[in-house]
Amino acid sequence: MHTELAAGRWSTFSLAKQLAHVGSEVERAIRAWETGSDRFDRALDRALELFDLTIRDERWRGHRRREILRTREEFCRLFFDDDHPPDSARGLRNYFFHFAVLARH
Repeated sequence: MHTELAAGRWSTFSLAKQLAHVGSEVERAIRAWETGSDRFDRALDRALELFDLTIRDERWRGHRRREILRTREEFCRLFFDDDHPPDSARGLRNYFFHFAVLARH
């Protein structure tokens, strides 16, 4: 889906910019899920693809990669685990909002 980014452009972005882009797709997926939109599957796929591109970026080792993996896990838990915390969507939105602000500066 993100062929240009997967071809190498993604690794030119800062971590803040990568996570801001991930956050945009996360927001689209959450909105589609909340409204029951038929766009949910595509938004989910795009978000997971950007998560995976970020995880594969060799610059983010150790604690950074673990945090990205944990965030991906919480993102998936929101949709696929009936026992997710009730404020999961809000928490993910807040988490990614900070990266959007940071990436703009």
